[in-house]
Amino acid sequence: MVAQIFEKNYQHYCDQIEKIDFMGVKDRLGIEADSDLMRIPFLGREYRVSRKGFFDAAGDRPNYGICVILAKYVLLVPDKVYTDPGWVSFRDFKRASHFTNVNFFTSDTEQAIVKQFSGKLDALAHAGQVLGGLHHELGTSYDLAMEFAALPRISLLMLFNDKEDSFPAHCSVLFQKHAEFYLDPESLAMTSAGLAKRLKETTAQVDIN
Repeated sequence: MVAQIFEKNYQHYCDQIEKIDFMGVKDRLGIEADSDLMRIPFLGREYRVSRKGFFDAAGDRPNYGICVILAKYVLLVPDKVYTDPGWVSFRDFKRASHFTNVNFFTSDTEQAIVKQFSGKLDALAHAGQVLGGLHHELGTSYDLAMEFAALPRISLLMLFNDKEDSFPAHCSVLFQKHAEFYLDPESLAMTSAGLAKRLKETTAQVDIN
């Protein structure tokens, strides 16, 4: 049943994408495109959006969550380029106050990173570097602060303090303020959850190798 709903939604997104003027939106999104194909990097991997669907580098359909993020990113393209790179929390977005969105963001992003990397600061730093994360100087004290390019014009800032004595590990993930012009709150939460998932996957791959 769930698979059928996902497939129906996927086809709906494809139908909407088919009506988009790729060349007309590429500069506002900061992506490469021609009249039939958009190339969109997402957390260090390139995906292709065409009038026939969504594809990864191998030509396969990405998982449903990534398809939703890419679809919303294209369909919600703003009327101009917005630039307000100041960092804000998820709760600071005007439309993000919905209880479900906040809970999902907290559990699948910040708590997920803490669960995976508490007591493993070096592993988190390495995984972040593998994903293209850049060390960020905030002028405040964190064990690790890394900036990640999630999508063109949308970056995430991960702040992490490892556990110490009686203090548990803590993680905050911040967004650039202008991100709210490019994605809806649900998609922003899915994007940050994608970062947490990629960090975990990267660590697992390193452990296997």
